[in-house]
Amino acid sequence: MRKASREMDATFALEVMDKAPYVTVSMTRPDGTPYGLPLSLARTDEKTFYFHCALEGDKLDCIAHNPKVFLSAVTKCAPTVDPKDGSFTLQYRSATAVGKAEIVTDREEKIAGLRAICQRFLPHHMDAFDDAIARSLERTAVVRITLTEPPVGKRKQYDKQGEEMTGQSSESHHACMNGRVAKDEDEVKWGRME
Repeated sequence: MRKASREMDATFALEVMDKAPYVTVSMTRPDGTPYGLPLSLARTDEKTFYFHCALEGDKLDCIAHNPKVFLSAVTKCAPTVDPKDGSFTLQYRSATAVGKAEIVTDREEKIAGLRAICQRFLPHHMDAFDDAIARSLERTAVVRITLTEPPVGKRKQYDKQGEEMTGQSSESHHACMNGRVAKDEDEVKWGRME
């Protein structure tokens, strides 16, 4: 990242992805060309996201060819004038992550993934969930994305005094995914503390 002062930790990045109305998922087509589209993802833990789609199409073709995906999301994006120098700029919160996409074949996990999606986007309509599953489970694909690297957040935001806010300190930047903060950079390994 060019401006390290804007880099935010994994917790911040996951919060951005949770709050974004959609997350852009980028893939590679079988012919090697890029393919990306905004999807409605639901997260079930620090590494796992789900989305649903039709039983055939570009997304599933891409995943079958190359399961590696790149996620990006932006929230609180607003054009503004820099309070210090008057330049035109944007305030934003963003997040990126790399993961592996897999088609879910286990019936119970498929239902759990769809439940997570519905709870995120239609929480007041969960009373209709079981009927929807009965009608459409067999004609719906569910894809699990498992993050393979820690997500990275980025923020450009001004405080009330017009100063650009900076990212977390190096100590808090490497918070472990289970909530424990690492003592130093060498202690951090993705997915576990050593």
